Amino acid sequence: MSYTFEYDNRLGITIPDLHKFWDQYSKEEQAEILFKWEKIRGTIPDRIKDLEIEINNKQEQLNVEENFEKSCQLNSDIAELASIINDLWLWFRANQRIDSGKTHA
Repeated sequence: MSYTFEYDNRLGITIPDLHKFWDQYSKEEQAEILFKWEKIRGTIPDRIKDLEIEINNKQEQLNVEENFEKSCQLNSDIAELASIINDLWLWFRANQRIDSGKTHA
């Protein structure tokens, strides 16, 4: 198969891995890819909401944390969660054609 959908542990979703340029796929393959992607794409807002809840919980912990090292770890965790949310929004807003080129060589 000239494409796969692989689970990304960091993002918590399955993402497309296209092995050739979009225009090299048949119309049937494009439709199949888009169908699978739209099902996955629809789960992204819920994933973001879950991560926002985690951030809020960590911020509440940070508000009362007195240990400097623990505070630094909480800040780092919050920054990583925010980075994941940013990446998820990029995937969510990605062109519905998924990519005009290859995602991987």
